Order: sequence, then structure tokens, then C-alpha cells
Amino acid sequence: MLFGKKAGIKNRNRERYERIRRLMWIKCESCGRLVYYKDYKDNHYICPRCGRAFIMTPKQRFDLLFDNNEWQRVELPIVSDDPLNFVDRKPYKDRLAEARADTGYNDAITTADGVIGGIPSTICVLNGDFMLGSMGRAAGDGIVASIEHAIEQKRPFIMVTCSGGARMQENILSLMQMARTVVAVNKLHASGTPYIVLLTDPTFGGVTASFAMLGDIHIAERGARIGFAGRRVIEQNIREKLPSNFQTAEYLYDHGMVDMVVPRAELKEKLEKILAVLTKRPHTPRAINVATPTTDNKKVRGMGENDAYDKVLLARNENRPHFLDYINGIVDDWTYLAGDRLFGEDPAMCGGIGYWRDIPAVIIGQEKGRTIETRQFHRFGMPNPEGYRKAQRLMRLAEKFKLPLISLFDTAGAFAGSAAEERGQSQAIAESIATGLSIKTPYVAVNVGEGGSGGAIAIGTGDRVLMLENTIYSVIAPESCASILWKDNKYKATAAAAMKLTARDMADLNVIDKIVDEPSGGAHTDWQTTMEMLATSVSEQIRELQKIPTDTLPARRGEKFLAMTRDVEFCAPAHDADDK
Repeated sequence: MLFGKKAGIKNRNRERYERIRRLMWIKCESCGRLVYYKDYKDNHYICPRCGRAFIMTPKQRFDLLFDNNEWQRVELPIVSDDPLNFVDRKPYKDRLAEARADTGYNDAITTADGVIGGIPSTICVLNGDFMLGSMGRAAGDGIVASIEHAIEQKRPFIMVTCSGGARMQENILSLMQMARTVVAVNKLHASGTPYIVLLTDPTFGGVTASFAMLGDIHIAERGARIGFAGRRVIEQNIREKLPSNFQTAEYLYDHGMVDMVVPRAELKEKLEKILAVLTKRPHTPRAINVATPTTDNKKVRGMGENDAYDKVLLARNENRPHFLDYINGIVDDWTYLAGDRLFGEDPAMCGGIGYWRDIPAVIIGQEKGRTIETRQFHRFGMPNPEGYRKAQRLMRLAEKFKLPLISLFDTAGAFAGSAAEERGQSQAIAESIATGLSIKTPYVAVNVGEGGSGGAIAIGTGDRVLMLENTIYSVIAPESCASILWKDNKYKATAAAAMKLTARDMADLNVIDKIVDEPSGGAHTDWQTTMEMLATSVSEQIRELQKIPTDTLPARRGEKFLAMTRDVEFCAPAHDADDK
């Protein structure tokens, strides 16, 4: 003992120091470094050194997502603790007691009501700190009760998942929660209530294989690991090493399972934008203000042969606005939605939700890209089957929320490749046509460039079909037609005239409802005017369609297309016998 010191003082100070240290510092499970707690909290419980997102408690989630940290907890049903009297290394009842003592929560589910961006909403959280958020009877009953509460109160429902899967200690009773929660989700969809799933780290097993993958919109928190079977189990099964990004949020995005990957700090803002559109909040549009990209104005090769082929070249002009240009110029509060929920995300087919001026809408279309890199990324606007299946998903989203569907099609055709055939290109196109003809919501389709074959009509079966003045619509490119029928590509202009593929021809043949004017030099010369005229024309068509009962729209749409091509006389242009 040191002179002048009383026995035990040093030990008591050490204990106090350790207690304070534990409150002030936290060890990151990813990088292993100590993080000052205030920095960790201010950074939304994300390690400021390596970016690892820690599990958040239900209270922390509610404070993050609800306006002004204000919310009211929803009372959930209480179930018996251990109907199977399960014992492993310790009784299940003891494990429950420990989890309750450690977390302060009765079980893995906590639900609260609050306001998100001024919109009354319900958030249900799976607590990853309570037995790893595993789903047993209490969690299943809590999810079902929370969904029924949201339906009754007419509130959008946000499900925040963090779970290792089904709770083994409840065996078959846990497995049945997969079916029970899906029944509740089906009721949620039938009621027209918005259902948004926020997938956080980790989300696995029976949770992903039930209610967590049935949302209208799936948001994955950046850094989340999401899957069915765990990585180690899969590697043992297949006896090979999996890629480093396997089952990450970004991996699921690339494979079409989630709409977006969002950093934790941006989740609230993203939810506010999505909920505003889905609940049709009034919106005052900003003024359209776009600049036309500069161009060298060099003479385009082939111009001047005839009017029809001039239109072909104008429709393909490199400086012409494409889908994402129209979105950036016309649409407010745009949220891009990705994936077909089956195989992948196809950047050739873009889609999402936003305000078309003051009209909340679902908007889809092909994007061609502008630079070499973006053209390759978007595959020159030629979608694969997953692109068309994504379009179908967004068509059904529009129908559920009675949002107008706007399609801006611009493609040389669907992508022709062996992989596309293997994944059912023809079926995907056919199903897109069928879905577009059957949805009970206003549908306006606009040809803003090339309308190439089945790749275009797949998203072109609207109640109203419009064409910009210098666009084309055809079953095949005139160059290909000339090569096949004239046996020489040099007759491409002759083929274009014979095919009658211009907007004026489409109007004369009653294939379209309206031609939207372009600036005198073409859309590529004046983006501002083009977008103003297109925005006005589409808005006018939607407002007219919104006066018609939605239940009658599919039948009217079907009759419109059945009437096309009846009693039409086709007159090929005159040409010399040598041209045959």
C-alpha cells in the first residue's frame, strides 16, 4: 500500500473510471477501434472511421424518422412466453428474461405512430438487439396487429427489419409467422395502403422470405447484409468462395431486389418524398428551366433524301433529349425505383415516381445515354427482360395507388442477345403489353424518339398515345427493311417512305391520338420549348382521363386498340421496277 493512501480507494476510482469509459466510448465491431460516443451518436450510430452502421434501438429509429422526435407507441398483443417448454443450454424462458433485462423491451417488435414530412404514418421496428430480432409468435402477432392498425387508421406503413430469421426456440410456431404476416401484408395491399420496407443490417431467413420482400418499395440501408441463408452456410453447401460483396445492399440492388440503397442520414428525406407522391400531397411545380447542350451543328449524313428519312435522322439525333433529361427538366421530387424483384436492375428501362408538374405519377421509359460510357451503361435504350418486368411492376404500383402512368418510349427495340432469350424476352414483352392494357389507372404513352418494334409497344399501350413531331414508329428499322426487301441498304430512304413511319403517318392511320409540336429546328435545338410543350400536352391528357371512372379504362383502352388497323388502305410509294 502506498504511504498516505487508504485501502480500497484506488479500486473504487478504477471501477468508476471503467464505468465512465464504457459510457463515453464504444468499440466498433468492424474496424475494432474505439469511437467517442458523442461522435458515434451524432453520426447516426455509424462508425465515423470505417462507416459501419450499428444496430439502432426502436427508439433511435423512431427519433431518426419521425418529425421532431415526436411519436406515440402502439400497444401490441402479449403472448405466452414458452408454449414448447424449449431448453437448449439454458431454458428459453431464461433467454427471454435476459433479453428483456438487457434491452428494456418485451420482445423483438415495437411499433409507433408519428408524422413523416407532415404525413401521419406508422413505423414497425424489428429490434436486432432482442435475440437478434428473431421472429416468434410475439413478433408475428405484433406485425399483424401493427398492419391492421395502419389499415384502420389509414396510415402508410413502414417496416424496419433487422433480424437473423425465425426463432428456433419456437420451431413450427415461428415458421407459421411467415404465412401469418404475409396474410396481413395482402390485406395491406388490398386496402391501398402504402407499404415501404426498410432493410437494415442484418436481415435474413424467414423474415426476408415473407413480409420483408413484399413491399411496394424496398429501401436498403447502406452497409446492410440481406439474404435468406447465411454466407457461411452457402459456402459450405456449394464448396466455393462467394464474392466479397455477396448479400450486401449493393449486391441486392444489382440483382433487382431493392429499389434503392440509401445512407442512414438520408432515409428520412427519402421517405418524405416517396410518401408525398404515394399519398398525393398537393404540389406546386417549379418552373421548367433547362439549357440546350451545345452542338457543332454539322450536317447529318443522309439528310435531304426524303422527308420520311429526315424524320428518322431527327428522331436519332445525338443531341435530342432522352428519358432522364425529361425527368430532370419536367418532374419534381423524382425518386428512381429499381429492379424487377426477380433477377436484376436494367438501366435501359428507367422508372420511378414524382410530380409531373403538379400531378403525382409513375413514370417509365427507355434511356439511351449520351456519352460513350452512359450509352454502354444504358445499353443504348434496348431493355432486357428484367427491364420490361420492372416496367410491369411499376404499372401495377401505379394501379394500386391510382397514380397516372406516363411512359416516354424511345428505343430501337428490345435487346437481342442469347441471355435475353434465355430469360424470356418474348414473354416479358408480351406480359408488359398485357399489363399496360389491363391496369385501372390513366395511362399516357409518348413516343419521344424511336418507336422500335415490340420493344416500344411494350410500354406504348396507353389510353392516349402521343408522338413528338419528329419521331418515328415502326416494326423494323428502315435500314434493315431495305436490306431485307430491297436487298440493298442504299434504299433505306425509300423504305422509310414506304413504311409510313412518321408521326403524321401514325395520325393518319389512327395509331396515335395527338402530335406534340417541336421547335422549328427539332427537339435537339431547343430543350426548353420542347419540354414545356410536352409537359403541357401530357398534363392535359391526364386531366381528361382522370374524369373517366378508372374501372372502365381497361375496356375502353382495349377497344381503342382493337379498332386500330380496321378499314385501312395501304398505298406503297411508286418506285422503278429496277428498285425491286
